[in-house]
Amino acid sequence: MLRPESAVLGGLFLLSGSLAGLTADPQVSAETTAEQVFVPELGISANPAAVNRMTGNGEFVRWLGLKKDSGVFLGGVWVGNSNYVISGGEEPGAWSWNSLLIVSMGLHLDELVGWKGGKFGLEFLQFNGEYTNSEAGSVQAYNGTGGPEPYNRTELSQLWIRQELFDGKVIVRVGKMAPTVDFNNVVRPVPTQDAARAIPSVSGLIFTPLFKNPTLIGVLPGSYNTACGVTTTLAPTDDMYLSYGFFDGSGVNGVQTGRNGPQFNGYYFNIWEAGLAWELGRDKLPGSFGIGGWYQTGLLKGNGVTENGAAGMYCFGSQRLWLRDPDKDNSGVSGYFQLGANNSNVLPFNHYFGMGLTAFGLVPQRPQDSFGAGMAWSWLNPREYERPSELMFQTYYQAHLVAGTYLQPVISYIPTPGAGADLAPAWTATVQVTVLF
Repeated sequence: MLRPESAVLGGLFLLSGSLAGLTADPQVSAETTAEQVFVPELGISANPAAVNRMTGNGEFVRWLGLKKDSGVFLGGVWVGNSNYVISGGEEPGAWSWNSLLIVSMGLHLDELVGWKGGKFGLEFLQFNGEYTNSEAGSVQAYNGTGGPEPYNRTELSQLWIRQELFDGKVIVRVGKMAPTVDFNNVVRPVPTQDAARAIPSVSGLIFTPLFKNPTLIGVLPGSYNTACGVTTTLAPTDDMYLSYGFFDGSGVNGVQTGRNGPQFNGYYFNIWEAGLAWELGRDKLPGSFGIGGWYQTGLLKGNGVTENGAAGMYCFGSQRLWLRDPDKDNSGVSGYFQLGANNSNVLPFNHYFGMGLTAFGLVPQRPQDSFGAGMAWSWLNPREYERPSELMFQTYYQAHLVAGTYLQPVISYIPTPGAGADLAPAWTATVQVTVLF
């Protein structure tokens, strides 16, 4: 049985973002960095690996006495959460705990050694967790901290070099990486020249479908199982992009690509994505849209069947819906949607639809807080699951405590847990702490 992979949790800053970090402002480059456009630390994502190429806010640089323009990024995130199954699921009354530490280093090679357009990234990951999602009977994974076994792992999760060519019109990244940052990433921030109009992070929801479309689970590498490969992006204008990725696809056979070197043994994962961004109306509300397709090669086995390769498509979008005080601050409401489908008889999910809303800075005297709600609905492979689909709702409040520290209570409701047709609807409660550094 293929176990859903989950993405990991966290931050906001984009030291060395992919083209997927496309801005809605034509005056801002398609790959926007934190040095170029400031996006307030407001409404951080619950998933640093899904949003940022470099995780954290770079406080290590300041602690070491280095200047921000030194060309060196050192940072990371620690995320801890406690989870309780209030009722229903497989183990009502069960508790679980998860801890994730990511430490990142990035080098701007232009500033350091005069290598024009070059960047280097390195990331270490330590995770210690439990069977959080299975206790609730959730196959989509209501908590994105948990991933595939083993639940205690130490990894060199990313090691890559990135090169810009033709004044940033072409970007190539080679090495070990998490393609979930570059492809099918609805949660990425949408910055503009005017920080008062930016979408800091589309949502702070913690469920896995926000970070990895379920129809791609089992084939698309990501945290914790990053993979070796190459991503190439063409940016003909500042508000359009086309990306292609080629990666080691042996993860479809259960290979722990995050803990092992490249295989490249006939199992390859190919993915294409095109996207654009815009600003709407008098208030120039930013939005973005992406559409992609993928193909997994090799002989896939599972659920008593075999198939020669698999393919699928997806799309996603986000939009700032309302600004309370245009040109004054970033308070308001944003929304997102996701769709996905594949033709596989082996993968656990065949179709998916998700959507959500996020409110930023609307609580009096709490300008950096956010709250939101979302829905994830996956149609399950009938060869693997008795239930035809799993529906999940989630809501959260993300409170900024001090500096880069956030406290986030989350309530999840799963009316149709996919792990068993006879499972009662599950209610779960999560309290999560995120510390960016």
